Amino acid sequence: MKSMHSIDISTVEMTLDIMKYAINRISNTSPDLGSPKKEEDLLAIVGETVTKDGIGGEKAFHMFRDVLAKATVPVDHPRHLAFVPAAPTKAAVLFDLVTSAASIHGAYWMTGGGGIFCENQAMKWLVSLTGLPEGAFGVFTSGGTAANLSAMIAAREAWREKEEENKAFKALLITSSGAHSSVKSMANVMDADIVIVDDDDEDRLTGKWLQNTIDNLGVIDRKRLFAVVATGGTTNAGIIDELDSVADVCKKENLWFHVDAAYGGGALAAPSVRDLFIGIERADSITIDPHKWMFSPYDCGAVIYKDIELAKNAHSQKGAYLDIFKDEGAQGFNPSDYQIQLTRRLRGLPLWFSLAMHGTQKYTEAIERGLELAQNAAKQIEAAPHLELVREPSLSCVLFRRKGWSPDDYRDWTYENHKAGLALVTPTKWTKNEHSETISRFCFINPDTDEEDIKEILASME
Repeated sequence: MKSMHSIDISTVEMTLDIMKYAINRISNTSPDLGSPKKEEDLLAIVGETVTKDGIGGEKAFHMFRDVLAKATVPVDHPRHLAFVPAAPTKAAVLFDLVTSAASIHGAYWMTGGGGIFCENQAMKWLVSLTGLPEGAFGVFTSGGTAANLSAMIAAREAWREKEEENKAFKALLITSSGAHSSVKSMANVMDADIVIVDDDDEDRLTGKWLQNTIDNLGVIDRKRLFAVVATGGTTNAGIIDELDSVADVCKKENLWFHVDAAYGGGALAAPSVRDLFIGIERADSITIDPHKWMFSPYDCGAVIYKDIELAKNAHSQKGAYLDIFKDEGAQGFNPSDYQIQLTRRLRGLPLWFSLAMHGTQKYTEAIERGLELAQNAAKQIEAAPHLELVREPSLSCVLFRRKGWSPDDYRDWTYENHKAGLALVTPTKWTKNEHSETISRFCFINPDTDEEDIKEILASME
């Protein structure tokens, strides 16, 4: 009986087909925009694909290439400006293939030392962007949610170690109304309560508002407060909290200061906006997602700690089977010690290869391009009589409205443009002074997007 791991002529041919597809996809700078289909429609086209005897690799691959892949929306399309898209470099995508083919377990130095070395080279660059003091370091995760959760567990355990009585309290953290939904989800996962602080007139969390909230907490709530989560670039609007004043309050109140810069953290590499992040260098932990604005494939997040030993105290796992590796070469940095995941692939490896190939200056230029596109979009919107800005662009996010449109108009416009293959630009909700409205939103990540793309999309609103 032929093994699943054996190689024959058909396997070689299938491999060549797959590699040809990968090469064509990687070299294609303007892929089809694609659109989703209902599950029952896909089932009617391809039928059941997992059967007792299998359907064969060639057939399965052709189903994916010809039907299933077209029922997706590629995040690297130059006119994919919804949500926070992605635009992995060709180098990073190629090395994502290498990462899988290498079959390296990235939890421990003993099994993944060479690959972890590469990850750590990329991590050094990320840490350098933050301005954190010497000794700060981090680890790659599956994304911002895992990074935020890892940081907050480290924060909670450090708080519990401060005083024995803290172990009797349910932990409490503070964040802003503009914080990413994962912060609230993360609090639920770790069974912590959360207090939401109102933003200031510029829609930022500030030290003033934070201090006012803390001062109004009850005695017990004040005892169980352990951390503050600020945002370095909100997902919806790119807003950066007033990090320096928040850091002042955290220092005064002896609270862990975490900055969720999952989206905006890429802009730390852009000199034109670096001053907007003043105060981030005072954080106890920071989240950055390279799969957003640092041109890595999904999935690649990162959590960085000012004192990484506090993370190790919270996350390090012990097992009898791990104590047998005593030789010198097996000793080194174990990523599993610093975040919630034990089993992990080398998520930072594609980023490392791309950085090593292109150099950090190319990253700065590509990130600055996203900022430039946002400013260009704002100018085109201001020049169009039927459009208006909701607020000045923040980082690479642009919020704008089509005068006279209802929520249904935005929805229909989105569907029509997507169906026609023009672009994917989705509406969002914007609330100001308790007034909520449906508006439109651009998020520029891909440096291959150009000014003509923006012009055509805005023209479709006339």
